[in-house]
Amino acid sequence: MMRHPVPLLLLPAMGCDGQLWARQVTDLVDIAHPQMGDLTVDDSLTAMAARVLAHAPPRFAVAGVSLGGYVALEMIRQAPDRITRVALFGTRASMQMRPRTVAEQGLLATAPHDDPMLTPIISGPVQAMAERVGTAVFERQQRALLARPDIAPAIAAVTMPALIAVGDRDRICLPEDARALADRIPGANFQLIPRCGHLAPIERPGAVTALLRDWLS
Repeated sequence: MMRHPVPLLLLPAMGCDGQLWARQVTDLVDIAHPQMGDLTVDDSLTAMAARVLAHAPPRFAVAGVSLGGYVALEMIRQAPDRITRVALFGTRASMQMRPRTVAEQGLLATAPHDDPMLTPIISGPVQAMAERVGTAVFERQQRALLARPDIAPAIAAVTMPALIAVGDRDRICLPEDARALADRIPGANFQLIPRCGHLAPIERPGAVTALLRDWLS
């Protein structure tokens, strides 16, 4: 008997759009029905989460990268009964955040690689996403992160299956930052993605798809 595809909300990182998740949308089509959450309009995590929830199915799984991860946690705080499972990539348990320009964020997202051929491949799509999103949205998203409330209540609300993953060369969310988040969620599955920076779905699409496939199953 064929199972129905899982409703899946995908949330991008700061300065990114749906291209970040393009491979997963294609690769998971047999088991998931993906939908992108819009994080470009609002200037607070609370409002971002409320907007995504207003356009989401009644019950769904959610995966987010960085900013998207914090929005996913806020969604769980607002509507825990609607979310069946959560996957957080490059997301920290700490509220600390250093302000960065668009250029600095892009460099941090694409630089941590030993493979000299990989960074040019990734930097082009990342720069294109940043240009499409635009500086005004980036600055609005950064303000939302800097002003985010205490996320401890949101973390405490995570009782559904949780995947916490981070690139081993992530310079924005260090592996120990993500591990600290996983340690605060009972039963969380922590995964370190090899040779990967901050934007795992586009940097290591095959590895991320495999993790999400296991998580959705």
